Amino acid sequence: MTTVPEMLSDSIKKAFELAQKDDLIPDAVPGDTAVERPQNPEHGDYASSLPLKLAKPLKKNPMEIANILAQYLKKDEILDDVVVANPGFLNFVLSSKWLQKQVDQILSNPESYGITNVGGGKKFQVEYISANPTGRLHVAHARGAVIGSTLANVLKSAGFEVEQEYYLNDAGAQIDKFNRSLIARYMQALGNNVDMPEDSYPGEDVIEVAEKIRDSSNRKYDTSNPKEISELGKVGIALMIEGIKKDIESLKIHFDSWFSEKSLLENGQFEKCMNLLKKMGYVSNKDGATWLLNTKLGEEKDNVLIRSNGTPTYFSTDIAYHYNKFVHRKFDAVIDVWGADHQGQVPRLKSAMRMLGSDPEKLEMILVQMVRFKKGEITEKLSKREGNVVPLIELVREIGADACRFMFLSRSHESQLDFDLDLAKKQSSENPVYYIQYGHARICSILGLAVERKIDYSSGSVALLDHESERQLINKILELPSVINTIADTYEVHHLPHFSLELATSFHNFYQKCRVISENESDLELSKARLKLCEVAKLSLAYCLDLMGMNKPEKM
Repeated sequence: MTTVPEMLSDSIKKAFELAQKDDLIPDAVPGDTAVERPQNPEHGDYASSLPLKLAKPLKKNPMEIANILAQYLKKDEILDDVVVANPGFLNFVLSSKWLQKQVDQILSNPESYGITNVGGGKKFQVEYISANPTGRLHVAHARGAVIGSTLANVLKSAGFEVEQEYYLNDAGAQIDKFNRSLIARYMQALGNNVDMPEDSYPGEDVIEVAEKIRDSSNRKYDTSNPKEISELGKVGIALMIEGIKKDIESLKIHFDSWFSEKSLLENGQFEKCMNLLKKMGYVSNKDGATWLLNTKLGEEKDNVLIRSNGTPTYFSTDIAYHYNKFVHRKFDAVIDVWGADHQGQVPRLKSAMRMLGSDPEKLEMILVQMVRFKKGEITEKLSKREGNVVPLIELVREIGADACRFMFLSRSHESQLDFDLDLAKKQSSENPVYYIQYGHARICSILGLAVERKIDYSSGSVALLDHESERQLINKILELPSVINTIADTYEVHHLPHFSLELATSFHNFYQKCRVISENESDLELSKARLKLCEVAKLSLAYCLDLMGMNKPEKM
């Protein structure tokens, strides 16, 4: 689906070419012809500052350039008017007739609405959450989870081939720590008086797994036998992963693949990657450990790959993992959604990719800031370290998956989020989640009434949609493909809930000012036209809710 800004951009290019043919503008390339929504609606539907940009290279007054281009642009069927404004802006007013026609255009091919092709089939991977399988997911993981899954949805809509992946850190020191904790908890579950190791995982997660193993297994594990201990650990990790998958499902998230860190070590890919770095001269041994010489590429310091005890660091397995993504699986781009505490990891991992011959610009890290939860007058930052974490599944049970998803999306990932639990539960227009979903439910009710009254609106004339609120609603509906393209370009998914709220507001405003189904027979044709507009509005709201991973209620 071609966006309105793309159409207007093409119109500007054509106007520029025609003006050059008529010798009104010197030979030159127009450059960036992008248009945008003006902050002030009185300045039209869209605006361009191109004349200001061209003033210097063309050695002409920007107002003169704007007036020349406006002559040609006014002939475009998509436009009702082009207004030249100081000091050299072009303000566009879309044609009402053209807007009306778009309602029928969308209804003629609803499957194509919202679908763009900026991705061109490129193969993208989005990796997110990827918490250690040593405990269930907590609310601290939720924001990145929702951002990652929504971004994947939008990228698919923008024409990318997208794979969503969960990276399982199922090897290394944290797994050894989990196994030690599980052994102690398992023995306690059997009634043995056993102290927990000093360095162990506290909390209920490991206790629950130990009790599950005790209750569900037909055998008792011999904790003095290394083979039995190893088997017990495998069963424990599998049960923990099973629990993590339930947590993820509660947020309506589905992963295409689950990648095991352990597999990198077992299939030789880790060793191959390390050897390649050695061969290229980027590895050095000192103090009994193996180091990556990041300083050779301008980084502040070198980083440990293999500890002096022979165990790989997180950093080294991350390198091998991303080498696998780019070289073995050949993703065109990789997007990692990480917590803000991983900021230091970004430059050194990109540096390692450069060493291995992969373009570091194809690796994008989205760093998600912390969440503070507000309940009443109390606001607090939840932290696993401080022991005040809340299991993810409990949050979902309290306020619902839809409210969770919307609230976590509502602000830029670069900003700290204050999550108002009381607002998320409100069944009123104050709650943006309720407001948007109520818009969809209201349209379903209107269309249901049309069926009940046997009103066939397929022949309705869209030319009757001449009220200003109708015009505004159509204009807003047509904006969605542009929002999708913006997110695909910037990875800033907060634009989607903001647009959804604007769309719902436009519909509610239209509903208040324009009676859709009239009791008067003389208004039947107008009702048919407005029912068409309602159907398109429903399609648009439903699409937004789908992209955000939220329900589309038909009744509320």
